[in-house]
Amino acid sequence: MDIYEKLKDLPSKPGVYMMLDENGEIIYVGKAKSLKNRVRQYFHSGSKDLKTMTMVSRIRDFRYIIAASEVDALVLENNLIKKHVPKYNILLKDDKSYPFIKINLKDTYPRIDITRNLRKDGAKYFGPYMQGISAKELTELIQSAYPVRSCKENLDKKRPKRPCLNYHIGRCAAPCTERISAEDYRVIIENVISFLKGNDKNIEAVLTEKMKRFAAEYNFELAMQYRDRLKTLDKIVRKQIAALPQDFNLDVFAEVSDGVNGAVSTIIVRGGKIVGGENCSWESGFESQIGSFISQYYSINALLCDEVVTGETPEAEVLNEFLSEKAGRKISLVFPKQGVRKQLLEMAENNALDYLSNSKVRSDRTYDRTTGAVKQLAELLKLPVLPMRIEAYDISHISGTDKVASMTVFKGGAPARKHYRKFKIKTVQGSNDFMCMKEVLTRRLNRLNDAEQEDESFIETPDLLLIDGGKGQLSFVRQAMEECGRTDIAVLALAKREEEVFLDKEPIILPENSLALQLLQRVRDEAHRFAVTFHRDLRNKRMQMTELTKIEGLGDRRATALLAQFKSTAKIKEASAEEIAGVKGISLALAEKIFGYFHGSSSTKTSDAEADETDSDNVPD
Repeated sequence: MDIYEKLKDLPSKPGVYMMLDENGEIIYVGKAKSLKNRVRQYFHSGSKDLKTMTMVSRIRDFRYIIAASEVDALVLENNLIKKHVPKYNILLKDDKSYPFIKINLKDTYPRIDITRNLRKDGAKYFGPYMQGISAKELTELIQSAYPVRSCKENLDKKRPKRPCLNYHIGRCAAPCTERISAEDYRVIIENVISFLKGNDKNIEAVLTEKMKRFAAEYNFELAMQYRDRLKTLDKIVRKQIAALPQDFNLDVFAEVSDGVNGAVSTIIVRGGKIVGGENCSWESGFESQIGSFISQYYSINALLCDEVVTGETPEAEVLNEFLSEKAGRKISLVFPKQGVRKQLLEMAENNALDYLSNSKVRSDRTYDRTTGAVKQLAELLKLPVLPMRIEAYDISHISGTDKVASMTVFKGGAPARKHYRKFKIKTVQGSNDFMCMKEVLTRRLNRLNDAEQEDESFIETPDLLLIDGGKGQLSFVRQAMEECGRTDIAVLALAKREEEVFLDKEPIILPENSLALQLLQRVRDEAHRFAVTFHRDLRNKRMQMTELTKIEGLGDRRATALLAQFKSTAKIKEASAEEIAGVKGISLALAEKIFGYFHGSSSTKTSDAEADETDSDNVPD
């Protein structure tokens, strides 16, 4: 049917329309109070900007869905944008929700939690916390000042016999062992809530008193920790907006466009302070999309503000109704003309303008370092396929001990960290890097040949294998490939000294400033870093476990629990017997034996031969 014929049949009802290109792809989704009036505007003569004319020139068809109301149309538009990801719509592509601080006052002894999932469970939520103030940083600050519990024990059902380490270091009042009454603990929680609402005087006094006390006791390490917490508090206090009361909560949204690209900046104000902000840009700016952005934003983030501040929009009435329905209470949609709200809106607009100009530079630079570098690499080395998936391998050990290998993956020229894998060398004796590399590549390629393989990384076939080394490493890798029947995969070695590239016997020298060589160096260096880190962690764990299991009565399970609690043997040495006994599974008698071992009692030691046990192979083949 001719598109102008379809325009005649459009209903004068609210709904959502979808513009389609010549391939039937949805390129734009919009909402309308009257579908007939709105859609016809695109095709009738009149003043249109370049971007609008460009989009209209690509429209070959349209569809529409009638909605019960304008609010329903707004919600439907949001869902369709997420589903179809149209070229000309703004989109929160990562679907990211932000962290909140949760305090469940229904608990007898509430704890401080960080969550991204808000529920109607009667708990108090504070946030969201974006760039500028970290929710984790904030909880650290709270727990430095107030002894609130962080454990997840259900104290209404089960209570431990002894308080944990946090009690002994002053970070918990130990309500689990009734060292504090429910009434006194509730006073502490009220102080925490008061701080999160904007009152920072009490927490400042507490932190200052602790800093001075530890300094007077010559415990300068702890005093410095509290000094740093005061610096964090000062950073929060400096974000106070003098013209707003402490209990004022605003979400500010500003949109800017240069006719080709657009950006939205968000500023979050809680308790009269700016607690975070975020920017979002999109490649194809088209019309004002602030209403669509706000509806998407609140589809994944809770409405905890009193007001939503933004620039004027023709859909104000619908948006206001949507926000109030979403929150279950009255939300004010404000279009400020003057005053502090206008200043906040202008601040958001300036942030959006800055982000829009910088995002273009970042986009060009990112393309050069990723996709552009991949294309250049294929051209310079005359590779048979574009190496969109590059796997790099490196070996790490010290004199043949704790031998490990790394596999790092770059997709489209960027690291794909979820696809990184670690290996422990199983069959090679001594320091033979060539044979280690052959073993690792054999194991990896056999995984590729395994029809029942479920690992998301091992399933994918690499376009290019990158080996850290020269001709020697390359020849052993080719042996592994031939034995596994996978000679169809391109492989090269990158030698460190002269940065020579080996595809065969003769080296290839890539231009020093080429994007291709820089990409290979980044991939190689990442494989080296990942291998060295794994080797170091494995070696440290083995040495610490060996040291601990020399203690009579301390096996692998309890040694692991100790390391999980104290993080290192050095910290265990500094702990008292009572603190050690706070670890689950460690009796007071065993704790005294552990303390004695580190403080001169030889009776607790067993022979090295009895205690030296190797780690199990708990990494992928």
